[in-house]
Amino acid sequence: MILNPVTLPTDTDLAHQWRERDNFVLLDSEFGSGEDFFTTWQAWRDDPQRPRQLHYLALLPQLSALSDLQKSAGKFPEWADLCAELRAAWPPAVPGFHRVFLQQNQLVLTLMIGDAVACLRQIVAKVDAFRMLGRSWQTWPVAALGTLGKLAAQHASLDICGLEGVARKQLQQAGFVFEDAADGGFQTNIARARFTPRFTARSAVAAIHGDRRAIVIGAGLAGSAACQRLVQRGWRVDLIESHAAPAQQASGNSAGIFMPVLSLDDNPGSRLSRSAYLFALQTWRRLGGTGTAFTGAACGVLQVARDAEHAEGQQQLADFWRYPADYAQWLDQVAASRLAGYPVSEGGWYFPAAGWVQPRSLCQAMLDDCGNHLHTHFGRRAAALERGQDSWTICDQQGKEIANAPVVILANACDALHFSQAEDLPLSAIRGQITTIEAGQVPAIAPVICGEAYLTPAYEGFCSVGASYDEDQQQTLRQDSQDDNLARLANILPGWQAGALPLAGRVGFRCVASDRLPLVGALPDKTGACAVREAKLKDLARFPGLYSLLGYASRGLIWAPLAAELLVSQLNGEPLPIEADLAAALDPARFLLKKQRRGTPPHQ
Repeated sequence: MILNPVTLPTDTDLAHQWRERDNFVLLDSEFGSGEDFFTTWQAWRDDPQRPRQLHYLALLPQLSALSDLQKSAGKFPEWADLCAELRAAWPPAVPGFHRVFLQQNQLVLTLMIGDAVACLRQIVAKVDAFRMLGRSWQTWPVAALGTLGKLAAQHASLDICGLEGVARKQLQQAGFVFEDAADGGFQTNIARARFTPRFTARSAVAAIHGDRRAIVIGAGLAGSAACQRLVQRGWRVDLIESHAAPAQQASGNSAGIFMPVLSLDDNPGSRLSRSAYLFALQTWRRLGGTGTAFTGAACGVLQVARDAEHAEGQQQLADFWRYPADYAQWLDQVAASRLAGYPVSEGGWYFPAAGWVQPRSLCQAMLDDCGNHLHTHFGRRAAALERGQDSWTICDQQGKEIANAPVVILANACDALHFSQAEDLPLSAIRGQITTIEAGQVPAIAPVICGEAYLTPAYEGFCSVGASYDEDQQQTLRQDSQDDNLARLANILPGWQAGALPLAGRVGFRCVASDRLPLVGALPDKTGACAVREAKLKDLARFPGLYSLLGYASRGLIWAPLAAELLVSQLNGEPLPIEADLAAALDPARFLLKKQRRGTPPHQ
């Protein structure tokens, strides 16, 4: 049932709760076609004492069509501009958590698409108000209502429609105390409760940093994105970089491609890549757009199958998932060749919103977006990391202090291993050589072509082919790496032969973790005691105020924005942008936990 906006509790009751708050979190059990969301948005926007930032978490089994949003907004003329802004940021209809920034980043909508109960269990947040005014919650197992108590902030409100005895009892056991219907102030079919538990469980959530000063070490994609997300939340940041300019190591390649990863079982790696890819697209749009605010092109990416057997498997994947066309399309060989503008070896996946970016220009755009809240220290190497009473001090090789702050973020790839606090992280440097070719010596393709190699469209007369995956540490160009790049490209474009080409390109070193996933979050302290016998991630000791953004491997372009958003959300005590199990998969302490579970005794 959709209620008239005039009668929703949002207008008056929520305003009393959120007034003069810095942040406020609302969880809606049924987004529907957006009427309640538009009502809340309008009430928040019209309130001069509104919270600085409103997080609106919304459950929905499948994404509403844009036409449904337009129809809802058409009921009230004052919603027209709200709907236009939301439509422009509306994500593709794929499962998972989708974070959407509106109203100059002050309104944060997190759409949670999928089974509502499963999504509810994956939320990491402290919710100030629960809105359960639709009917969908009534299909949940009663036990699922107990999850609300685990999510509730102190004195959180609950507005719920259609409540009956068993469900009421479950909510009361979770800590909610119901008011009399006469005290509600609105329709009697809506019950109201406050979260007032008898006992308060000890929270494992890290303390929110009141002193919003941070040091970021490393000015590549990871560090630049961290600076941008921190400053957007009002932090002041010192950026330390050993080189004279940003993006001089792995982020210094002339072109990198951005695209998601697909799998039939939709494993955590695929789910993470989907979230990272879509979040990156939104972040770049807010910066000004690919090809406008920074160098690159959203020209699409065609990922060609390895062989006929692989193509058959990908066709089965396409038949099973039926992705929306604006996210991914499976094309047979004829259609793929037509799209490429040149015959390709097999069919392939086409990602229409994907493309290529020059990482250095993206780093500069993110740093430029920070304004005067960012203080840069280029040409200075962070050699020592020392903890004081409540802050960290970074010193150079001569022992001179560079910066001091309560929070330090290591975003300097494998160089982080030089610090004793990070020396045990399972990171390695993998050599990657990119080959540069004059545009006239390769086919004039339309999208990026990739498979076991990739080829970018021409930019300033040159194309990039890559990249090798070598385990040695040679920093200069090698002929065998170039030959391998060209041979793999020829397998994708069977009618093309490289011929004799000069040795040209660039060598970079990817920072890769042993499980191929990034390390995002608080660094574990292996010397810290753990009082719990069967420890979980939340039980492991951490270095206070020390965090990592490391191990992006060859996908730094899409990892950087989401990883930075995840970390800054943790620092600020905000709802996380991804599911709890995905955040756990990125936790830097996961390796220490595995070691302990294998029977290695923790250090005492």
